[in-house]
Amino acid sequence: MNPALLLLTDSRLPAGGHAHSGGAERAIASGAVGDVPSLAAFLRGRLHTTGTATAALTAAACAEADTHSRPGATLDAEAGAHSRPWVALDAEVDARTASPAQREASRTQGRLLLRVARRVWPSPALDGLARAVPSPHHPIALGVAAHAAGATPEEAALAAAYHAVSGPATAAVRLLGLDPVAVHGLLADLAPDLAAVAARARLATAGPPHWEALPAGSAPALDLIAEQHAQAAVRLFVS
Repeated sequence: MNPALLLLTDSRLPAGGHAHSGGAERAIASGAVGDVPSLAAFLRGRLHTTGTATAALTAAACAEADTHSRPGATLDAEAGAHSRPWVALDAEVDARTASPAQREASRTQGRLLLRVARRVWPSPALDGLARAVPSPHHPIALGVAAHAAGATPEEAALAAAYHAVSGPATAAVRLLGLDPVAVHGLLADLAPDLAAVAARARLATAGPPHWEALPAGSAPALDLIAEQHAQAAVRLFVS
């Protein structure tokens, strides 16, 4: 595994990820999550729906960045043709994100990650993405940042899958006062699922890009609580 992947998945990376609960705060407020077993069900469900789609999109972005970085290719997004893949792939994220609140949260995280990644891993790929889509969705920014850090598409997908469960898990510890060791045990139990999601993302992005065929699993309950959270008068997390 590329050591840089550890930095991308570290909650201390100053890209604002710690401010998002992935729906956990509203799930807790609604009573859907209240203890370790219910948190385990929430994390597993999130991973195998929106988490799987996000991992595949992240892998696709990483693979696209790799294509443009090969000898003879150009990453000048101002040339027009080379901006279209980023715009098109970003639109695929839009199509898979039904909730306006989730779309806004994704773009906020993507913009912040892109800004940080361009300083930590300077790269023509990141510069090209910034010119083409100044506020990209988080999976797109994460995939290109992973490429800039030397990661493979499957490693990028693994980072995305981990983000899908680690953020909500950490938020639940803070909000419910759960035993952090027990919660980390949940994450450890999900390790095989994380690997399977990353492998599926790699297979989905192999060969020429057919982005419309990428996983598009949805979680209507997450969409609903995202909208409720956006309208809440009092909240600890942005999303």
